[in-house]
Amino acid sequence: MPAHHGGPDESETVSHDPLQPDQVTTLRREVEARLDAMVADLTTYASLETPSDDVDLLEAGLRWIEAWLGETVGPPADRRVHVVEGYGDTVTLDYPSPSGSTEWVSALCHYDTVWSEGTLAGWPVTVEGDHMTGPGVFDMKSGLIQLGNALAIGDRLGLPRPNVRLLLNGDEEVGSIASREAIEREVGRGGAVFVFESAADGAVKTARKGVGIFEVEAFGVEVPAGLHPRSGASAVDEIARVVLTLHAAADVEAGPPLNVGVLQGGTRPHVKAGHARAMGAVRVPSAGGAARIERVFAGRAAHDPAATLKVTGGWNRPPMERSAATGALYERAARVATSLGFELREVSVGGASDGNFAAALGLAVLDGVGGVGGGAHARHEWISVHGMVERTEFVAALLADLA
Repeated sequence: MPAHHGGPDESETVSHDPLQPDQVTTLRREVEARLDAMVADLTTYASLETPSDDVDLLEAGLRWIEAWLGETVGPPADRRVHVVEGYGDTVTLDYPSPSGSTEWVSALCHYDTVWSEGTLAGWPVTVEGDHMTGPGVFDMKSGLIQLGNALAIGDRLGLPRPNVRLLLNGDEEVGSIASREAIEREVGRGGAVFVFESAADGAVKTARKGVGIFEVEAFGVEVPAGLHPRSGASAVDEIARVVLTLHAAADVEAGPPLNVGVLQGGTRPHVKAGHARAMGAVRVPSAGGAARIERVFAGRAAHDPAATLKVTGGWNRPPMERSAATGALYERAARVATSLGFELREVSVGGASDGNFAAALGLAVLDGVGGVGGGAHARHEWISVHGMVERTEFVAALLADLA
């Protein structure tokens, strides 16, 4: 697979013009006319609880999504399903270009949330003025509603657009363990990738850190510490040395924070511990940072020859670095936003998404094109209702520009 395919280069960025003013006016009018229906649809969607760990609820949510897309956008030309027992299905829907474009883009949308069943009982979906709140409205159910309406309105107005490959993922919030294979296979077919995760204070995300989860176990030799102070081997002593070494290594560079957040070991205060464990998480901005952290773990050895260490775990998502292709895609998107009357900023964030997988394949990725609001994973998460108009209009115009 070529590392460069699927992203616009600088010459392409210059060669296309955004929509004309009269087209912008018509598009905005159509989106604004759909706003009440968009809010109603998002209310219904967010009122379907879809926690990552409940396959039945995920299945019900996915059924609603596909029915809604069928009514809003129309039937897909192709549907592919990736099934892994114990996880929500990953579904890919192909929507061919009505304008005959040969270009393809991928749209990544996860339908699972971090909220457990029953959350709605104490926190129903509500709308007060421009403020809409409820479980999952920001992360990231609004993104799907906006995308579906952008496709429907753009097609109805006869705007050009590329072929769209829409991926619906049911396990993003738990690391995309089951869906990663399908994501990499589908986006690897080519084209720019748009991730409908929530925006960062209105900005799109052009870089994300890679995330790793590691566990270090120490195995010692238990003896009564008071009776045999010079024999045995303490697993607690070994794991303490490891933690200090790891935290010291994290300070070598400002970029990759490494934190040991779980520490367990020993059985009795007067017995040298036979077993201890430490679990840590690390975030790195680049492949080079990931390699350095791997060397830190690989270089760990027990201080006491009678003890041993074991390291397990690995990278949950690779770093999403801002490549030249992603930079060109952002510049193009920013120009489209300017034609619509707003400034599109870009940021680098610490959290990972499915966009990390696409970026690692060398694809151009624009993340955070979903809801505008705040409070992801917090009980006060919310979106701007007006922001739904702006983002829906933006997505329709950007797709037209890319066609």
